[in-house]
Amino acid sequence: MNTTFDKGSKNFLPAVVFTSALGLLAILFSPSLVSLARFALQNDLYSYVLIIPAVSLYLIFIQRMRPAGVTGNSRGVGVMLCAIGAMALSGYGLAASSDIAFSMQDSIAITTFSFVALVAGVCGLLLDTGRFRRIVFPLAFLAFMAPLPIAVETGLEHFLQHGSAPPTSFLFHLAGMPVFQHDLVFELPGISIQIAPECSGIRSTLVLFMASLIAGHLFLRSPWKRSILAAVVVPLALARNGFRIFTIGELCVHVGPHMIDSDIHHKGGSIFFALSLAPFFLVLFLLVRSERAPKRITP
Repeated sequence: MNTTFDKGSKNFLPAVVFTSALGLLAILFSPSLVSLARFALQNDLYSYVLIIPAVSLYLIFIQRMRPAGVTGNSRGVGVMLCAIGAMALSGYGLAASSDIAFSMQDSIAITTFSFVALVAGVCGLLLDTGRFRRIVFPLAFLAFMAPLPIAVETGLEHFLQHGSAPPTSFLFHLAGMPVFQHDLVFELPGISIQIAPECSGIRSTLVLFMASLIAGHLFLRSPWKRSILAAVVVPLALARNGFRIFTIGELCVHVGPHMIDSDIHHKGGSIFFALSLAPFFLVLFLLVRSERAPKRITP
């Protein structure tokens, strides 16, 4: 009876320490987390931020019964992650105190990244290696809580804008549409269309990329096949965006220029995102099937 009590006490104490450490972090970062929530509620691009913690918790929950496989501790990794989080936060504090101006988005990105790194570091310090390895992906996925720094967001928008132009041009020529292209501007009969930053499809691309990471983690074993699934998001995003611009251009020419202000332009992103899921799931199906296919033994 005493042995059972002692065993329960040994399991109870680390759980209390672990929960207390995470709770303390949440309290210390509560102003930053509140700012993050307000920012996400006011920004359509980063509205997905609010569901990231729930997704990570769900991934941890469904993997809780997986065998640990290894024993030991991950304190070295924990110390490194805590150091990264502390250095990011310290660097931000020193820069801010030196009158270096940060945008709200950049400030939230840095503080949120620091919080996630420290949470992962606490997990590494206080969990054994087996348990820590089981939750490495959910912890890494928490990084999507942080909005992209403005410079990164602008660069990604620029890439998607210019990358969408070739498939758009190809579709117009394939359909026999008279078109004159100058960089991101397409001169069509009766109307000119420009691929603006708002038309880059960055939000759909980020959501599909996150979906590819989750799907690869859940359904694929091979790291390189997971990489293929994530990488295929880029051509899918460019093709999807090109098809969307092509569709709007065709409607403007054949129905009327007023279609540039129609719902299919301003609110039709979800439709084209749904269409891009078909080839995405096809690639996922083929990759899963390739892993389950029996290996041939050559004589």
